Order: sequence, then C-alpha cells, then structure tokens
Amino acid sequence: MDVFSVNAVPDLRVGLSVTTAEPVLTNGRLDGLGVYSRSLLRHLPQAGVEVQPLSFAPHGDTSKLKLGRALPLSFPLATLGDLMLPASVHLSTQTALPKGAAPLDLFHATDYRIVRMDVPVVATLHDAVPVSHPEWASPKARKLKNWLQAKAARKAAHVITGSHFSIRELVECFGVDERRISVVHHGVGDDWLDAPPDAERDITLALHGLRHGYFLFVGTLQPRKNIERLLDAYLTLPPVLRSARQLVVVGQRGWRSEELVKRLKDLQQRGENVVWLDQLTDDRHLRHLYAGAGAFIFPSLHEGFGLPLVEAFAAGVPVACSNTTSLPEVADGAALEFDPLSTGEIATAMTALVRDDAVRARCIAAGRRRALELTWDAAARNTVAVYHQVLSR
Repeated sequence: MDVFSVNAVPDLRVGLSVTTAEPVLTNGRLDGLGVYSRSLLRHLPQAGVEVQPLSFAPHGDTSKLKLGRALPLSFPLATLGDLMLPASVHLSTQTALPKGAAPLDLFHATDYRIVRMDVPVVATLHDAVPVSHPEWASPKARKLKNWLQAKAARKAAHVITGSHFSIRELVECFGVDERRISVVHHGVGDDWLDAPPDAERDITLALHGLRHGYFLFVGTLQPRKNIERLLDAYLTLPPVLRSARQLVVVGQRGWRSEELVKRLKDLQQRGENVVWLDQLTDDRHLRHLYAGAGAFIFPSLHEGFGLPLVEAFAAGVPVACSNTTSLPEVADGAALEFDPLSTGEIATAMTALVRDDAVRARCIAAGRRRALELTWDAAARNTVAVYHQVLSR
C-alpha cells in the first residue's frame, strides 16, 4: 500500500538502527543501506520524531561506535538468543538509552538485523536479490543472508520497502503478507537540488583528470550492475565521440569484480577514455562529479530502488537507465529507457543524450521535476505515517 504524509506527533520516540552508517563498519564509504540510515537520522526529527540512534556494536566492542548508542548485545548474540530463548523474551531497548530517558515507542531496523524487541519493530527490506537471483550474491554469505532476511520479515510488525516492484519480490521470496508492506520511496536532500559552485566543481574534476560532459555511472562494481555491457556499449561509439567524452565509473570493488577491475585497468592502459574512481569518500565530491557529467547511464539488471537515478535528476543531468525491475517506477518517464541486455540499445541511448538537444532538454526538465517529488523530507514524513499506522493497531 502507498503511504501519505500525516501530521507527526512531536513526542513520538523511535529507536533507529544506524549500524549500516557506522564509520567503523563503512570505512567512510556508505552504500545504499548506509545512505538510507543516515538520511532518516537527519530528516526524521523534522517530521516530528525524537530519534535515538542505536547500533549493533561490531564484535561487541562498543568503543568503536561513533553514530549510535550500543544495543545491549551484539547482533550474533542477540540472534542466538532469539533461537534459544522462549518467544516471550525480548531484547530490551531501554538498557541502550541514556539513564532516565523515556522508553521508546518503536524500533526501526534499516537492514536485515532484526531481533525480538520490547517495542514494535518496523523493518526496511530493500530487495530479495539473494533469493530471487542467487547468482548475484556471494555463495559464502547467501544462505546466511537469506535466512536473516526471511527471519526479519517474519519478526517485524510492518515492513517498508522502496518500490512497488520490491513488494512483489518480498511476497514471493519471503512470504510477507502484502498487507504488512508499505512503499516509501527514497530521495535526495535539499543540498542536491542546488548546483555546487562552479569553482568547487572544477577543482574536483581537475583533481581526477576529468573534462566536462563525460558519461557517468555510479554504483558498486558487481555483476548485477551490468558495467561490462556499459563498457561494451561505450566502445561501440564513434571514435570522435569517445575522444570528446570520457566514461567515468564511480564505485568500489564488490563481489566478483576481479575481471571487471582488470578490464577497467586494461582499457586505461590502452589509452581508452575510461576513468575508474574507487576511492571517492567525500559527498561533496560526488555531487561535483554528477554536476560535471554530460549524461548519467545506469544499466543495472536489478534494483530495489535505484537512488543514483534520483541523484542525477537532482543534479540536472539527463539520464538513461534500464527498463527493468524498479527503475521505470523511479524514473517515472524522466529517463530514456533501454533493454540492459542490449549493448546496441545502451549505445543508442548514450548517443541520444549527448547529440540530440531536444531529447537532452526534455530529460533534464523531467528529471528535475521528478527529483522534487523524491526527497528525504518526503520519505521521512511517509515513514512517520507508517509508525503511526503500526502504533494505532
């Protein structure tokens, strides 16, 4: 079901899981889960919620946590307790709060780390990739992650997901009752809607050896991101176009990325106009890279949402993306769409965005309108609506 904003009650107290955004666990490189957790932490207070950030300490070492207060048990120990102790035993959230603090009304888990708690639990499950496409998940972690996500889906009082597409996956793969799922689209912060100063942008581009107008991709290097076909499509473009426009791939190494990394390095050594940036940890620099792009190309084979699309829309960059999974829903007509299995269609879309002024202008304007609809402020308000729905039962 869709969620619409309501007037938030100022005294609603929510424990928010920020484990995925803890610096000790991310090395300064937030993935989609980390961006989601951090964004809710920043925007939920503006929607009338008193937020208490809480984290599962790595290996139980609470001294390493910087963002949230430590939950009383590490996640492995809490999970073990779930398995061995009676169903009436719950993890106490109160012991993680400052002394004398009022109890929480609800706990929001932003990833698969769900255990029984002494308050209602809302869980955000972003996708079911390890089950729906096991070939895209590490065999070592796949069984554990599948089990944890299925358990999370059963324990949560309610589930939030980022797209209507993901509802279908959660129902089919985890057996979640569709009536217990709400769609809350992700978004961008207000800072993304303002163009960065030209001087700052140009300094960042010069730092990385980039020239304005490049093709840009942002995402972790892993098979489902389909970067190999993006490279194939770029190499089919006319030499004059490749000479004028670099292909910039921004993303850290992911599972099964060894061959892709080797290919990226080989292309650079051969003098192809391909740039791979894997050490980008500054949010401002990422905004600068979007702002300097001529077109954003997102050929992913599977997304539960696809936040980079919205970032590109907000930055005023024309977008071309896959016509699969959640991406048409997120783009809502604001991007050129292509079959991600067709190198020819990817190349045609790339060419259109930089050579057809009418198409380019239409995509930029439509993308800007879409970005104004998909903000973290709106996501926070809609998330609070879910909280009230759960607590009113």
